[in-house]
Amino acid sequence: MANEEGKRRAARAAMRFVEPGMTVGVGTGSTVAHFIDALAEVSNDIEAAVSSSEQSTRLLQERGIRVVDLNSTGELALYVDGADECDPQRCLIKGGGAALTREKIIAAASRQFVCIIDPSKRVEVLGKFPLPVEVIPMARSHVARALVLLGGQPVWRDGVVTDNGNWILDVHNLRITDPVGLEAEINQIVGVVTVGLFAARRADVVLTGEGD
Repeated sequence: MANEEGKRRAARAAMRFVEPGMTVGVGTGSTVAHFIDALAEVSNDIEAAVSSSEQSTRLLQERGIRVVDLNSTGELALYVDGADECDPQRCLIKGGGAALTREKIIAAASRQFVCIIDPSKRVEVLGKFPLPVEVIPMARSHVARALVLLGGQPVWRDGVVTDNGNWILDVHNLRITDPVGLEAEINQIVGVVTVGLFAARRADVVLTGEGD
């Protein structure tokens, strides 16, 4: 399980950004689960966590870490999350776990965004992983038609409802050479809640779990 070991090492490496008394923004996914395990070891030293999903909230609370609402914290010093793809400029595709909107909100509210990935998530150009787009349910077909015009092939992630009560379209066959531009363009489509491109607010630090 080389990937699992890479995830664990990246998650452990992120702990060096955690300082006593912090309220830490916590993302979602299998790599973040390792980070939550590591965070639990210093739970008495941190103030609380702000969680990006019901799944992460459950994991945090099970480990005795207090979870608070972002509206009550002000700006966060640190946000730690994984990614489905990461390019050399630290632009990301996120949303494989359908938590992209809350993840993007916490990233925007944080001074430092540390992304933890295993080495397999590194790519030269984003787009091999289908790009998730969270949509208002009644707008699904309208948004899908607009995404086709952008050159993508949207597929409804049937049976998945986000924590916000919305649906996900996964856009295949994109080669994303201008992540900032595409992020802005998709976000302008009426009915889109947000797109899983983290480019305007990209990661400040990427830890890949390789070597040291």
